[in-house]
Amino acid sequence: MKKKINVMLVEDHPEYRESVELVLGTTTDIVLAHQFGTADQCLHFLENNAPEQRPDIVLLDLNLPGLSGIDALPQITAHCPDTPIIVLTQSDRETDVLAAIGAGASGYLLKASTGGQLINGIRSVLKGEAPIDSKVARFMVDFLRNEPQPADEDGTLSERELAVLTLLGEGLVKKEIANRLDISSHTVDNYMRRIYEKLQAPNAPAAIAKAYKAGLFRPDK
Repeated sequence: MKKKINVMLVEDHPEYRESVELVLGTTTDIVLAHQFGTADQCLHFLENNAPEQRPDIVLLDLNLPGLSGIDALPQITAHCPDTPIIVLTQSDRETDVLAAIGAGASGYLLKASTGGQLINGIRSVLKGEAPIDSKVARFMVDFLRNEPQPADEDGTLSERELAVLTLLGEGLVKKEIANRLDISSHTVDNYMRRIYEKLQAPNAPAAIAKAYKAGLFRPDK
């Protein structure tokens, strides 16, 4: 039997926790294994339980009582270095987006996302993709494009790798990139793996940020 995806939710509003539980309950491959109202409770669980009880994915709110989601992100990663963390929040503020990505978030979704978008985000992040709300993705591209760029480009990425990374920056997922470039999803996987290796980035948001700051590509729009 295929192992189910165990999700940990860190969210202080009981009503929203219930909504997420109902959404995930409609699937056959995802289970809400743990839920906590504070980051401190989450960290206490991770510190005091065996590795096999750790989640496959963490859904993390940013605005939490006590320790904030931003501050908790690197601490959760320290306990679960191989567990992707998807920020799930109401905030689309620029400072929060950049802080979360800089702290190592593997994805950034808004609470206004549909149940289907949340489910797809959970499944896609385990495939090495980075679920990013389209509004947030557009902001990332605009912000990074307007950041000062170095004069010299090192040409680390190939033209096709740059194309894949540009589409990631637009918020497209692997299947959509494959369709846009008329290549297979397996080929997209290979490109993404090489991009992460070359840029020494753990995920798409980090790779996008590094590419822009290195002046590797500058989309016109």
